[in-house]
Amino acid sequence: MSTPQSLRLVACILVFAGLILTSSMILSGCPGRNGQISRQVELDALSLVNEGREIFRHDTFGSEAFWGETLRLHEALATLSPQDVLELGLKVDSEALPRNVAQAIRNGELDLDDPANTLTLLRNDAVLGVKGFFDTKGDALTSVGIQCALCHSTVNDSLASGIGVRLDGWANRDLNVGEIIAAAPDLTAIADLLGVTQSDVRTVVRSWGAGKFDAQLLLDGITERPGGGSAATLIPPAFGLAGVNEHTWTGSWGTVTYWNAFVANIEMGGQGTFYDPRLNNAEKYPIAAAAGFGDIRPKTDLVTAKLPALHFYQLALLAPEPPNGSFEVAAAARGRELFAGKADCARCHVPPIFTEPGWNLHTPEEIGIDDFQANRAPDEVYRTAPLKGLWSHTSGGFYHDGRFAALQDVIDHYDTHFDLDLSATEKADIEQYLLSL
Repeated sequence: MSTPQSLRLVACILVFAGLILTSSMILSGCPGRNGQISRQVELDALSLVNEGREIFRHDTFGSEAFWGETLRLHEALATLSPQDVLELGLKVDSEALPRNVAQAIRNGELDLDDPANTLTLLRNDAVLGVKGFFDTKGDALTSVGIQCALCHSTVNDSLASGIGVRLDGWANRDLNVGEIIAAAPDLTAIADLLGVTQSDVRTVVRSWGAGKFDAQLLLDGITERPGGGSAATLIPPAFGLAGVNEHTWTGSWGTVTYWNAFVANIEMGGQGTFYDPRLNNAEKYPIAAAAGFGDIRPKTDLVTAKLPALHFYQLALLAPEPPNGSFEVAAAARGRELFAGKADCARCHVPPIFTEPGWNLHTPEEIGIDDFQANRAPDEVYRTAPLKGLWSHTSGGFYHDGRFAALQDVIDHYDTHFDLDLSATEKADIEQYLLSL
């Protein structure tokens, strides 16, 4: 064999051996370059989840400047007892409580009618979604900010009603946002924005009721539906959004991270950058256009850098599994067949994400309802809501505005609209399947 041929043979053997070694290292998890990259991806993902959880639970985005300094909400909170706080639908994180306080609640020894104990809860960051700021001595409440967890978290009531372990991403359908806003001593900023009196503002926000909020009031100034009734919509869950395109009730606003930026800046009163030239449409969004909400650029941005981790954490929030015994197994199995077959629900609610992969939006005519709320959105359509975890947010009704009191009402609506000719038994089976998701 010639020398060049020998060299080529040796080279081939070395390359082959290297490929085997590299493959072995990847499969076995040994620290090769590819293994290190994969491991780094996992570490980065875990870091983002942890960072996003902290932001979701505890970051105010500087909103204390609005809720505290401007509206002076802290002055009202300082007069409320823990019982008042719970009656407003606010939740208490039992894991944030000092052991002696938790034990006193468990034993029924904590005075829930004493406002001083509300300050104790706030000092320990135990009220979900509310951050209290105190003077240097820790005695007087000087300001308050709000967090994502205010609307999109609840607790499991493990210690007492409204007090327990956090459930991130769950819609707080007990929360009365309107009453909380109405309690603020000075609503001049909101009244001036809307061109009404403070009394008018209180009347409007109180009309929302528990579990509802009108995110578009500060855009178009619309307060009522045609014929009367609040224009507010149900607080949606923030779990089960991975793989879902549009995720607001009326869709066409943007992705999860768009809505995070929108809410943090415009609804929460945070201090950050936000851009959406559609809000410059003075005919459709007169309030937003006049206020310059389509292009917000403060000197200090406390929002934008937090959007990636916040988005990552929210996408990691899976829909909760239904509790054992919460649905009829045999009926749910029959309902699954109907869902994909005769009822044709799966045409839009495509398993396993239970919304359309892609452009998951429909006109009001397609789903057989009025166009009021759709017309307040840029593309004037409604979103196909993902259905996983539906069992966890059945209070307050269904659809964007809670117009259907029960799941059976929703099924009846589609049975009529699409002329499905479902029997009462078939409708009941579909309901059980929906509760099993």
